[in-house]
Amino acid sequence: MTVQSIRLFGDPVLRSPADPVVDFDKELRTLVKDLTDSMQEEGGAGLAAPQIGVGLRVFTFDVDDVVGHIINPALSFPDDEEQDGPEGCLSIPGIYIDTKRRQNVVAAGFNELGDPIQIVGTGLMARCVQHETDHLDGVLFLDRLDAASRKEAMKQIRSADWYDAAKPPTVKASPHGRGLFGLGR
Repeated sequence: MTVQSIRLFGDPVLRSPADPVVDFDKELRTLVKDLTDSMQEEGGAGLAAPQIGVGLRVFTFDVDDVVGHIINPALSFPDDEEQDGPEGCLSIPGIYIDTKRRQNVVAAGFNELGDPIQIVGTGLMARCVQHETDHLDGVLFLDRLDAASRKEAMKQIRSADWYDAAKPPTVKASPHGRGLFGLGR
């Protein structure tokens, strides 16, 4: 088991878009294993490579006893149905805020060997896939909140034990607009 440290809110790597994976080699397979081990050690539903300081488009997931990974994901949405519910993040520990997401998602990408794969998700799996893909784009779930919810989240973050006031994080508005509008990729 190779558990890596999780980067916390305020670390610039979390705000940087990740690069596409071009080499499907042993190093990539090690990254997938490290992500899976780290995610499971922390009890998360998903973990993106930038969260352990690696700027590559890779994430792992563990939702409803389905454990896997996807590389270079591209999302599509089969309908406009939405869900609204609590969302958290291993990089923002202890903070859970209701966040709107699409109810259904299809993610096309590759496995660690470079074979094409597809994840069809609904509910929690759809939320996880969207959340982790956002990480690969340098977007945090806080960016998807309305102004009042974002203000409440920042209040909770500033009072959290792990928060370092000497390194204030950047909070930005979603590049996709408020809520779910403009999410089609």
